[in-house]
Amino acid sequence: MQVLEFGDNSLLPMLYGSCDQNLKRLEQKLDLRIVSRGNRLSLSGRSHEGVATAVIVLKALYERVEKGLDVVSADVDAVLRMTAVQPEGDFFEQTVAATHSHDMAIVMRKRKLNPRSPGQVAYLKALEKHALVFSTGPAGTGKTYLAVAYGVSLMLQGKVKRIVLSRPAVEAGERLGFLPGDMKDKVDPYLRPLYDALYDMLPAEKVHSRLEAGDIEIAPLAFMRGRTLSNAFVILDEAQNTTAVQMKMFLTRLGDNSRMVVTGDLSQIDLPQTGCGGGQPCGLKDALDTLAHLDDVGFVRFAASDIVRHALVTKIVHAYETHQHRHHAPKNNDENSAESPAS
Repeated sequence: MQVLEFGDNSLLPMLYGSCDQNLKRLEQKLDLRIVSRGNRLSLSGRSHEGVATAVIVLKALYERVEKGLDVVSADVDAVLRMTAVQPEGDFFEQTVAATHSHDMAIVMRKRKLNPRSPGQVAYLKALEKHALVFSTGPAGTGKTYLAVAYGVSLMLQGKVKRIVLSRPAVEAGERLGFLPGDMKDKVDPYLRPLYDALYDMLPAEKVHSRLEAGDIEIAPLAFMRGRTLSNAFVILDEAQNTTAVQMKMFLTRLGDNSRMVVTGDLSQIDLPQTGCGGGQPCGLKDALDTLAHLDDVGFVRFAASDIVRHALVTKIVHAYETHQHRHHAPKNNDENSAESPAS
């Protein structure tokens, strides 16, 4: 058993959460028991490592509360993710500090977004430092969401005049046929995730007015050719579904005082076999290989441990990765030699 003592009793309701929900979440995640008495917590469990992790998490969350920030279940999960990567040392302390740092927060008019995983910390640092950033990794890691949030923040601060959001119009493994309506009606289904992110950042009326004014533009990748995008924050989402020609075309749209973010998941390529999968290199993979030597381009690779959606999503991604690894793993030498007749 270990006892943890806090200095300010008035902060403990925020740390513990409504009906001690934050403590209950730690008990569930780490298989331990937490008993509160005044400003003290007694932690006990089958695993010494679990108790030690809970102490680290609670200390980190107490620092967050001391800065006047709320602690919800997602914040508990965020610090737990970081302890899973590296539970001690300077890297851990700096990464956890970013979850409640005002310097690392994406500032908007009514809310602030802090990173909730080591990958997200690296992502925000890259967005701050580089004019062009590639972010790759599994679904649910915040690649698109944080990019849209960062772009909205820059626009509200007057650092860019507009946001341009783009996606290749490729169906996810199924044919939708000819869609009814005008051009906007036809392409909107492909761009809906970008709209969803915008509505999370701004009130609906603000999104509509900025779309009408051209401050925010959402367009399929095919409409980017021939343009120069200046004073803009530009996002290419689902970039794994671009060809090498399309990717080069998009990257060369970058104009003065502009920033560009390219996001994608190389495990979810939806290109038809007659396209990128039939001989042409995938645009995202080709760009990662071609531009890897450029120091002024940022590269962030998210892992399954960075997933901030439902906990089951992380398990699903791990399961698919393990299955794929087993399915494509080469046979070992002993098996090969056993199958070959001796000469």
